[in-house]
Amino acid sequence: MPNLTRMLAGVLIAVAVLLGVLAITLARRPAPAVVTATAQPTFAVVVAARPLPAGKPIPADALRVQSLPINPNGAFSDPGQLAGRVPNADIGAQTPVLETQLSSGIAEHVEPGERALAVRVDESNAVANRLRPGNFVDVFFTLKRDNGLPGSTEVDHTQARLLLSKVRVLAFGNATAGGDAAADPNATVRTAVLAVPVADVDRLTLAESAGRLIFALRNPKDPDIVDESAFAALPGVIKTAARSDAATPLQGSTKAAAGVSLDALAGAGNVGAAAPRLAPPVPHPPMPMPMPMRTAGNANSTKNGIEVIRGGRAETVAW
Repeated sequence: MPNLTRMLAGVLIAVAVLLGVLAITLARRPAPAVVTATAQPTFAVVVAARPLPAGKPIPADALRVQSLPINPNGAFSDPGQLAGRVPNADIGAQTPVLETQLSSGIAEHVEPGERALAVRVDESNAVANRLRPGNFVDVFFTLKRDNGLPGSTEVDHTQARLLLSKVRVLAFGNATAGGDAAADPNATVRTAVLAVPVADVDRLTLAESAGRLIFALRNPKDPDIVDESAFAALPGVIKTAARSDAATPLQGSTKAAAGVSLDALAGAGNVGAAAPRLAPPVPHPPMPMPMPMRTAGNANSTKNGIEVIRGGRAETVAW
């Protein structure tokens, strides 16, 4: 019995030693790092609620705000900033709408029914280069006479007229309405971009090529514009088909497609226009007079013959 007690005591002592060693080993190990759950940041991004086709304005109900783990460059957070904008390419559903996918620049400032048209300018016809994007101008034009050349009667007399009234300036030199570039007061301006109704593009391009344009700066609050109903409609270059509503004047792109000639733009054939000059008749050389001839055959002649008169001398030729 005593031997058994001694053996049990030895086992207990050995277990105690092992537990002590294990405790010392665990105590020397570094404490494990405490793992805390961190919430991933999200961003409010405007995405397309349904496919957005290219070239059509974006309706407000086609957009929604979604929380995304990333914030793409050029993304929007407010759908109001995108309503009415026009995509350059198709945008799929659930796709973030980015600035690079939308039309921008001067095109955004061209109203429906207008076209952006560049015209040549210089200091003498553009208010001494003081025009700025957003200004309104009246476009005058001058046509010079044809210098009396035979057969050229399109412009009979030198004239100056108001061509277009209250035209909006979209760009002047490097300065644009969208702020793409800043205006340089020392730069030489060569062109201006105007917002022109599509029906008047023909008249403006023809007047620029055949004459000279002058831009008169006007107050944007001035409501005075040309009363188009006071003038007869200009005949088009291309004959249009007869329709039931032929009494209605052509409008927009259809009017532009019909075209306008310089003769009509100058007012030839209208009331108050000068009559066309006729070329002087070309003198013709006098026709040679036929030589008079008579046959001599009277009773007193001794032989038959033909008397030929040349100039003032008569001569009888026998036959």
